[in-house]
Amino acid sequence: MNKKGLYIMMLGLTSLTLFFYPELGFSSVESTLSAIQGKLISTILPLCAILGLVFAGFSFVTGSPNARNHLLLAIVGAVVGFAAPSIIDFIKALVH
Repeated sequence: MNKKGLYIMMLGLTSLTLFFYPELGFSSVESTLSAIQGKLISTILPLCAILGLVFAGFSFVTGSPNARNHLLLAIVGAVVGFAAPSIIDFIKALVH
């Protein structure tokens, strides 16, 4: 087995071990998911929204016939993405 395959296998086994036994990593699944959600909402989502709006702007500048559609989809995606935590809380409140 080459070095790359051995490295990938060891990384996978370590990840699975920490996933199934989170106390080994001194963390819980809930805190890990909360951290991932916070990172997505605070960093990745605004970046994707800005990139979508920049793409729509370039579509307008280049005279693309789908420019309005690109802008609409970028705005709808940003609104749904930023509203996702509120939507989830609303659904949880309805269920309980």
